[in-house]
Amino acid sequence: MNFSAILLLALGLAMDATAVAAARGLSVPAIRARHVLLVAGFFGGAQALMPVIGWLLGARIGPRVQAWDHWIAFVLLAFIGGKMLWEARGDGDDGGEGETTTDPFALSSMFVLAIATSIDALAVGITLPMLNAPFAISVVTIGVVTALLSAAGLFAGRRFGAMLGKRLDLAGGVVLIGLGFKILLEHLVLS
Repeated sequence: MNFSAILLLALGLAMDATAVAAARGLSVPAIRARHVLLVAGFFGGAQALMPVIGWLLGARIGPRVQAWDHWIAFVLLAFIGGKMLWEARGDGDDGGEGETTTDPFALSSMFVLAIATSIDALAVGITLPMLNAPFAISVVTIGVVTALLSAAGLFAGRRFGAMLGKRLDLAGGVVLIGLGFKILLEHLVLS
């Protein structure tokens, strides 16, 4: 496997994380350095870590994970998206005195989203040795490409979010649920 093939693989794996990062960008009034670091770190880091885990798990456990990865990603993305839709329905009118808006960049949310968008990379990690891919170069390329595209997605989401105005969580929730369905359908149709 040459570097151009590795780069194409990395681009394909990064698309889900980029879409989710754009949804995160929709939900904030301004992008801060912290947001960029969290998105790039969590999504790039998870995309780089999952192939390593896949490689370590080996072929014995791999087929079981690969058979369910689309369902796992769907459930996690649908849950987070549903939570965003639930929060958007209130439009900030909770009836309470204090602000109860959750941080779209909370570490727990970022962790769940990073895992949900990188499950496919786990299966890729199992197949990398079979493709004679240089392992270290593959893992670093996957992580760096995902980090860069996720940061770009964050800014793109924020730009479009400024045009949408209120109810940004609604749009982000729909994107996440749609992405979950896309992953599920791709695997069910291709299986």
